[in-house]
Amino acid sequence: MATRPAEKQLDAELLGRNISFNYSETWVGYSLLSLRIVMAWVFLQAGLEKWSEGGWGDPFAWSSQGFLENAVAGANPLHGLFTWFANYPGIVDPLVVTGQILIGIALLCGVLVRFAALMGGLQMLFFWTAAWQDGLLAGLPVEHGYVVDSTFVYLLLLFGLGAWGAGRVVGLDARLEETDIVQNSSWLWLLLG
Repeated sequence: MATRPAEKQLDAELLGRNISFNYSETWVGYSLLSLRIVMAWVFLQAGLEKWSEGGWGDPFAWSSQGFLENAVAGANPLHGLFTWFANYPGIVDPLVVTGQILIGIALLCGVLVRFAALMGGLQMLFFWTAAWQDGLLAGLPVEHGYVVDSTFVYLLLLFGLGAWGAGRVVGLDARLEETDIVQNSSWLWLLLG
């Protein structure tokens, strides 16, 4: 006879309301691990595709310049910021490519997950704002609707992974948090989890 996984109760205050519900620690663990691996794959694949675009002899042949100059809608309230970024492909391109690869590796290994989630979330925030086709008064339209697109979903998933400390689930962060260096640091633990 199968037994039901043990449940815990979560009590929290959200938006000024007390909420309480039961959840399975086992299934939360599996879901966090699965989401972390999927997000690792998204970043790692994106970074490696960009890195290999010009062949392995020129790892930074990919350039964001054309996108930044031409693909960001003129009605986007941040259009000027993105065209300014286009002036610095020597800085922007390596940050995007190596950032995506390192974020992917960190999420895959479960190391520095909160920091990786923060950096990935920042990148997704930039990608999301670049997709705006107009401003707030127009409802922040994106290509297939309003406000929400895949980068916005990724941003929220990364927030969840960082908030839950998903690096502790079959990840190196659990081991790193036990070290004396982390135990004696007042800030280093913020990067882990």
